[in-house]
Amino acid sequence: MSYDEIEIEDMTWSEELQAFTYSCPCGDLFQISLEELRAGEDIAHCPSCSLFITVIYNSEDFANVGEPEPAVDGNAGGKPVPVQ
Repeated sequence: MSYDEIEIEDMTWSEELQAFTYSCPCGDLFQISLEELRAGEDIAHCPSCSLFITVIYNSEDFANVGEPEPAVDGNAGGKPVPVQ
């Protein structure tokens, strides 16, 4: 059973760790990476103790994170052009 359930919006993105983090009672941070979120994981572990939390998020929000954006042609409107 997880220590708590936390909304992803209540977590903080750490550039250094490349993970979403949330304060653990032991003084360290619960962590979950983008790769874990994309894979459908919902458990953030604390590296310093045995506690973990369940992260509540919409998996569709992370499905295309880090995917390349469509190319933009040279027109003034800047409309996306599908990548061939």
